[in-house]
Amino acid sequence: MNLHKFFFGIYPYIVLTVFLVGSWIRYDHEQYTWKTDSSMLLSKAWTLLANNLFHIGILSIFLGHFAGMVLPHALWTGLGISDLQHQWIAIVAGSVFGLMCLIGGGILALRRVFNRRVRAASRFMDIFVLFWLLATLLLGLSTIPTSIGHASHGDPAVMLQLTAWVQSVLTLNAQPELLESVNTVYRIHLVFGMTVFLIFPVSRLVHIWTAPFNYLGRAYQIVRTKRSL
Repeated sequence: MNLHKFFFGIYPYIVLTVFLVGSWIRYDHEQYTWKTDSSMLLSKAWTLLANNLFHIGILSIFLGHFAGMVLPHALWTGLGISDLQHQWIAIVAGSVFGLMCLIGGGILALRRVFNRRVRAASRFMDIFVLFWLLATLLLGLSTIPTSIGHASHGDPAVMLQLTAWVQSVLTLNAQPELLESVNTVYRIHLVFGMTVFLIFPVSRLVHIWTAPFNYLGRAYQIVRTKRSL
């Protein structure tokens, strides 16, 4: 078995298993570690701006990948969006939100490394996962010039191959041969992206599972001031 078949035929299922089972085990056995570990109280300079740019960017990128690669191809064509239009949408959205994420993540990384108070409160995994995300992001951004070249020549074939591979993995019928002719930078980006899900259960990323959406509909808290009589 060569590395290509391992990374695109077997590795995705190792990642998915660790991602799901590992998250469940951590929630079941280590609930006190299930938190964001926010360091905003230690240093607020630039933190709000960086957090907003980073989170809006990375969530938009994730949702964009999900919409483009997981949702059925027929859905896009049914909406009247051709494959070429779909590719240009991905290029433009990926560029905008990718740059937002890069700026925000860069500020957070510098803060995490060079702010003494934040660095002292950081674990190895906090720093590692942030830099891994940034490396994955940079690899994704580096695919954009190649994608523009494909789109400029009216050729959405690579996008369709990537989509077909993702859907083959999710339907438990991985077809690594779909990626054999794809540019190396796409394949490296895929490996880095899959590895994010591998380290997910042992990092602070687990807080994504419990995003506080219930706050939007919960009852108001009544706070009364204690006054002396």
